[in-house]
Amino acid sequence: MTMVAILSGAGISTDSGIPDYRGPDGLWRRDPEAERLVTYGPYMADPEIRRRSWRMRLDGPVLRAEPNAAHHAVAAYERSGNALRVITQNVDGLHQAAGVPERKVLELHGSARSVVCTACHARSSMAEALERVQAGEADPACLACGGILKSATVMFGQRLDPEVLGQAMAIAKGTEVFIAVGTSLQVQPAASLAGIAAEHGARLIIVNAEPTPYDPVADEIVREPIGTALPALLEGLR
Repeated sequence: MTMVAILSGAGISTDSGIPDYRGPDGLWRRDPEAERLVTYGPYMADPEIRRRSWRMRLDGPVLRAEPNAAHHAVAAYERSGNALRVITQNVDGLHQAAGVPERKVLELHGSARSVVCTACHARSSMAEALERVQAGEADPACLACGGILKSATVMFGQRLDPEVLGQAMAIAKGTEVFIAVGTSLQVQPAASLAGIAAEHGARLIIVNAEPTPYDPVADEIVREPIGTALPALLEGLR
């Protein structure tokens, strides 16, 4: 049985109504100031940044988004008995919502569906925190210790969890087919997983609208829309 690993980036979720960050119409190009709302230093230092961040989460599409055809294709591939691991740069939880088991999804950048206290590390649901924002708490504090709450995501300025990254590297080294889908492959160390897979003999397939730094070492490059290209690709691998 062929072992397949998928590294998914923001592009896989755009059909679900979640904008990407670095594409031609990405969030950072449209609103460069928005990056400060998810950067750890400013977030921790400035209550106004936190208030704006909570409003962004409340008004944002992530918690309302539904899996699209690409997410469902990945889940269907796994359900058919194929060996699969998903490594995602996304924080939207849509792979799991589509039916990929939690144990088979590595969330490199954490999850936007939970919140964590920066002081005592208590975790709770994002939905619960946003209910407090809707009720009038512009910058809700930790109910356990009063500390600053943030989404359970890796913000700019924070390191990836070394254990999670180590697992991702082990998957990249051991897989036979590595599919990078909807990712610019510009953010390290996540992007390096494509190179690691290729160096260890995996067939590297890149599905992305724009060129990436790893195109020269790819065995196959697909520029077609992800919602149709990824289901067709996975069907061909069955």
